[in-house]
Amino acid sequence: MVKEAHALVADLLRARPAVYYADLSASAALAWGALLASAATRGPSAALYFIIAVLALYRAASFIHELTHLRPGAVPGFGAFWNVVIGVPLLLPSMLYVGVHNVHHARGQYGTMRDPEYLPIGRWPAWGIALWVLHAALLPVALVLRFLVLAPMSALHPRLRAWVWGKASGLTINPAFERALPQPAQRRAFLAQEAACFAWGLALAALTAVGAVPLRAVLLGAAAAAAVGVLNQLRTAVAHRFRNEGATLSFEEQFLDSVNVPGRPLPTGLWAPVGLRYHALHHLLPGLPYHALGAAHRRLVAALPPDAAYHRANERNLKAALHELLRGSRELRSGESARGSGESGPLRTHRQR
Repeated sequence: MVKEAHALVADLLRARPAVYYADLSASAALAWGALLASAATRGPSAALYFIIAVLALYRAASFIHELTHLRPGAVPGFGAFWNVVIGVPLLLPSMLYVGVHNVHHARGQYGTMRDPEYLPIGRWPAWGIALWVLHAALLPVALVLRFLVLAPMSALHPRLRAWVWGKASGLTINPAFERALPQPAQRRAFLAQEAACFAWGLALAALTAVGAVPLRAVLLGAAAAAAVGVLNQLRTAVAHRFRNEGATLSFEEQFLDSVNVPGRPLPTGLWAPVGLRYHALHHLLPGLPYHALGAAHRRLVAALPPDAAYHRANERNLKAALHELLRGSRELRSGESARGSGESGPLRTHRQR
């Protein structure tokens, strides 16, 4: 399937720098502009500006995923530009994802306890999944602790530094994951990002304390970051089936554990921006740039035979994807109850439609 899919979309593999820069620039400008407008107004207008800011900020922040997959030199300077306009201001530098996300794509580690982006939430009850999504609202608190408290403390304590790097330096959902030390070529850039976040956070706190920056603007910014965290966690919940409990999966099993939610550009593109609604396709061909995923998906749907595994990875919309997540959870848990044991088998692939 990989060879056939690659042949069908080979002409779409080249990233287009102008698209990346224009999209990120517009998203970031809209996000910060709408956030400032929300801080400067009151009433319904402020709420509307805030919603616009959240959606634009979410889109701009989602480019961190592209940074992990772009080939060196494909979009020159884009990583530094993203960190300047989004990463550092949000205390969300690319160091938290670059070098972590690639582990999720490693075939021998996907879905296991070594995968930073996998938990068997597809076996959890609905209330557990809901709490897991909502707890992402604590993202801004975690980032402030990481860069304004733990960063300077760990600089003075080697053992704390090792823990901070291993357990508090990655955007992960698996608490068992421990990050390896950075590659020598990455260390200087990662230290620079960490120092920039600390300096920015300290300067913002000082400016707020003396009244140069309104406290309302800072609180709205934190609220927007919290909303982005929840939106991304909701999107993550339907990015995979999340039914595996640590078994090593074949490539087809990994693919069928992933989900496309093509939907319509609106509203699907709002909760799964920058190509993230084509997540199964991304796992099939991770080298495809985000702006090519829609065209690639349409080609594959049209060209592949009806019984191809690719079609089984698609859901109509967010509601259908959530329904499938919860349906699978109920079936798996009721099956385990009927067996009278907590033991469960490996991944059960998506039902045939």
